[in-house]
Amino acid sequence: MEPTTLSTDRLVLRPLVPADEAEIYAAAQDADIQRWTAVPSPYEHADAHAFVNEIAPNGWREGTAMPFAVRLGAEGPLVAAVGVHVRGAGDLASHEVGYWAVKEHRGRGYMTEAVLAVARWAFTELGAARLEWRAEVGNAGSRAVAEKAGFRVEGVLRAGIEQRGTSRDCWVGALLPSDLGLPSRLPYLPAVSGTA
Repeated sequence: MEPTTLSTDRLVLRPLVPADEAEIYAAAQDADIQRWTAVPSPYEHADAHAFVNEIAPNGWREGTAMPFAVRLGAEGPLVAAVGVHVRGAGDLASHEVGYWAVKEHRGRGYMTEAVLAVARWAFTELGAARLEWRAEVGNAGSRAVAEKAGFRVEGVLRAGIEQRGTSRDCWVGALLPSDLGLPSRLPYLPAVSGTA
């Protein structure tokens, strides 16, 4: 997968570069990011170095994970990180979005704006038929962003995510191309009401 840059009215979403390392490290010191995401805890300088210089570029190269640094304009501060993880291949591939926002920049709609930009890209460029969102039950901030972006929460998956060696229950939701007014690569036939 060729790394790409996306933009919105306020944000620039671009692949991580070595210059992002210090801001990634600083953001990941936030207790909420360590509590609710899969980042290492404690989060060390070596973790930021590995993420920016190895994990992120390898994910892009292999087409398995495409993380973006979300900045307020091309030269502005880091406000968030968002990425798409791909599991499987071809028609069986599933796509999942993950994200976190820098504490000082929460509550301004940046995360929802970035998630929508990545969702449009996943549908139009990656050919995703469905974009999933998962968050541990109780992660109200993540759920609020997902719902504002149009994800439909579909339920709770028991032991649906793993965090630091422990399976945890999670909310799961999905966004379809049609939710954003985009065509889908596959026709969609929803269940008849009352039979689901």
